Amino acid sequence: MAASFDPTHVDLTDPDFDLRQIICYVNAGDIEYNGHMGARISSIFVILLVSTAFTLFPVLAKQFPGLRMPLSVYLFARYFGAGVIIATAFIHLLDPAYEEIGPASCVGMTGAWSDFSWCPALVLTAIMAIFLVDLGAKCYVEMKYGVSDHQSIEQLVTTEQRGAGRPGTTSSSEYGRHNKNDIEQPSPNDTDSEEASKGVQRIAFQQQFAAFLILEFGIIFHSVIIGLNLGVAGDEFSTLYAVLVFHQSFEGLGIGARLSAIPFPRRYRWMPSVLCVAYGLTTPIAIAAGLGVRTTYNPGSFTANVVSGVLDSISAGILIYTGLVELLARDFLFNPRDAREGKLLTFKVVCLLLGTGIMALLGKWA
Repeated sequence: MAASFDPTHVDLTDPDFDLRQIICYVNAGDIEYNGHMGARISSIFVILLVSTAFTLFPVLAKQFPGLRMPLSVYLFARYFGAGVIIATAFIHLLDPAYEEIGPASCVGMTGAWSDFSWCPALVLTAIMAIFLVDLGAKCYVEMKYGVSDHQSIEQLVTTEQRGAGRPGTTSSSEYGRHNKNDIEQPSPNDTDSEEASKGVQRIAFQQQFAAFLILEFGIIFHSVIIGLNLGVAGDEFSTLYAVLVFHQSFEGLGIGARLSAIPFPRRYRWMPSVLCVAYGLTTPIAIAAGLGVRTTYNPGSFTANVVSGVLDSISAGILIYTGLVELLARDFLFNPRDAREGKLLTFKVVCLLLGTGIMALLGKWA
């Protein structure tokens, strides 16, 4: 459509004039690549190093006792990262999706794309799909074992031990007395209870790990798109380069913090590091791919808008559900300890708002 459009002869008073011609012509644009190959190649290694380091930091602090960090540092990383993920969903995914396939876009005015609001429909579909998976896993655990498992990870990765005296937990002295009584008066149900406990822990790991994979799946889609765009960017390359370094670092911090909270069995201790490196590699590989097609790839083309718009919509739905349910609801609304720990709750909320605000601000440039 844009190819046959002559922008020098536009008659808006013509009743047969199609407004889509202007919108598609403006959106399509031209290939913007303008050189600076050395800087673009450096972005591959800089973003790889920085994003991987930020992602690995919380994970390594859990795996190596000598790296245990103060509780405040871990909580900052965890809840700042949660805010980053939520802002990414709305500012860096949902808004671009509307620009790419929304009703005011070239795609949204063409063919079947104009018959329905596909952007929110894809977001809704992703949210409902993840909800059903999450609900199914929860029901399976409760029906099979009769309980649900929620393991706090703070004392595993920080220098502060906070379990003693907490409702719903057992202090070390209480555990010692309880264990002693069990030895003196063994119960015929001990074996069954132990097996049930192991089963709950196994299912809890599988459920949390599945939720994390969905989260990383959504973020990786986004990372691929922004990497391609950086590789072919024009005059805005310098600004985009700097912004994406912070963008990928903050996103990586959020991923690493959530990953560190998953109780991986001993035989899977290698998996968190592999997942962190996988995230760190995604954007650099996409940048390299963008450089490879720098003279042919146009991010404003109709096809590119369809692909990125669909992926952004699905990723937005994934991150919206994960951010609001897995992060905000479960970490705040369904956590009975927070009501009795006012200062700690305030600190968590401040970290959350800080991560949300900074990531939302970065949306001005990327």
